[in-house]
Amino acid sequence: MDLISHFPVILVINLFIFAFAMPLISRRSNNWATIAASFSLILSFAISITLLLKVLDTGAISYYLGGWPPPFGIEFYIDYLSAYMLIVLTGMGLLIFYYGTASLPFEIGRHMVGWYYTLYLLLIGAMLGIAITNDLFNLFVFMEISAIAACAIISIKKDRECLEASFKYLILSAMGTGCYLLAVALIYMITGVLNFDMVREVLVDNIALYPNNVLVALALIGVCFCVKAALFPLHVWLPDAHASAPSPSSAVLSGLVIKIYAIALIHLMFRAFPLELFYQVPLTEIFLWLGAIAMILGSIFAMTQDIFKRMLAYSSVAQIGYVFLGIGLFNPTALLGGLLHILNHAIMKSMLFMIAGIIIYTKGLKKVREFDGMGSQLRWTMTAFIVGSASMVGIPITGGFISKWYLATGAFEADRPFFIGVIIASSLLNAIYYFPIAIRAFLGEPKPENLPVRPVLKHMLIPVVILTVLVFYIGMSPQEVVGILELAIDKLFAQ
Repeated sequence: MDLISHFPVILVINLFIFAFAMPLISRRSNNWATIAASFSLILSFAISITLLLKVLDTGAISYYLGGWPPPFGIEFYIDYLSAYMLIVLTGMGLLIFYYGTASLPFEIGRHMVGWYYTLYLLLIGAMLGIAITNDLFNLFVFMEISAIAACAIISIKKDRECLEASFKYLILSAMGTGCYLLAVALIYMITGVLNFDMVREVLVDNIALYPNNVLVALALIGVCFCVKAALFPLHVWLPDAHASAPSPSSAVLSGLVIKIYAIALIHLMFRAFPLELFYQVPLTEIFLWLGAIAMILGSIFAMTQDIFKRMLAYSSVAQIGYVFLGIGLFNPTALLGGLLHILNHAIMKSMLFMIAGIIIYTKGLKKVREFDGMGSQLRWTMTAFIVGSASMVGIPITGGFISKWYLATGAFEADRPFFIGVIIASSLLNAIYYFPIAIRAFLGEPKPENLPVRPVLKHMLIPVVILTVLVFYIGMSPQEVVGILELAIDKLFAQ
């Protein structure tokens, strides 16, 4: 068996090995730790590209850990959707890490950088595992690793606010995974297997015998992933966690962590349960309405915030609503819009949190009302902010417009025009709290006390520039991404 055939497990194990080696490497030098962590992330990104090309060429990939096939062993399964998410996770993870190499010594201190790299690599590796696992209990294990690492990269800053936010996240996350574990127990009691595909086969025959067990399991899974993805009204941990964490942590939490649970939910819905079940139970309808409410209320809450990072955090509550709107409409076009918005929001929100970090680093400012005249002092940074804001609103030729277009088209195809109005209203609310910041920055009168205290580091600016280019690239040439997602969705609805 050649090395490429082992890429699914190397993808994850590589990051875990380097994560545990990071404290030892950083004792010698933080520079060596940075080089080692960069190598690990670049390797995972290269493997992800290879796996995507292989899936496009030969179809889905199954990998049995230790050579043991289900039901005795654990399967990693990489289809079009998983391969797409691998690229998003490793590509964005690499850019956020590159940004963090400059900002972390300032935010958490040089002595903590090696430990942060350990947590970061664990988090990225766990999310990759969530994206490719085909086993119910293995999904639980990766979810726990992800939750612990996510809590730790919030609390590593050691501020009182960070510790409180991390503790709140830990408690709510534990409740969510507890619900999921109870759901797995109920499903295992019916089926006797944990592999997604095998669970689905058994449920097709036995669902009529245990309808209450299945309904309770679905309810528990729904609660779990609403908490994990911070869907309204179970979003209460997100504003504190994202606003108080170091800027790279905020970027990865908002851009990637809450999105991976939406992907896990889609995998469970389409691969572990009979598709007909969701035409009979109101789970997708619940997701639809909660997503719509999140889109409106998240934006309204964001409008009331003066602290910039807290405003961005509430904006994430609204944006995850778009993803669940796509899931809830439950048709191929809307789901394509929701999946595309995962990528677009990862790009937009990661970029905006990086910009927040640059402003804090260079000027020490955290409040929106202090941003007067900032555009003349941080010209490239605030220009990127305008691009990110335009994409969040959904202005044409930006990536945000494309995903919102597919969501609106999906709502039209489902004969639910009300939700087209919700998308438009949410976009207008986004404009209300994003565009005044740009106006204040470029047209406001600079304040003498707000002059930059540090120059912008190139390691912080380069990822922002790359993400700005990606916003326009996806907005003007989305065919490649849309093509992959169309293949993924055709496969999902054909199961």
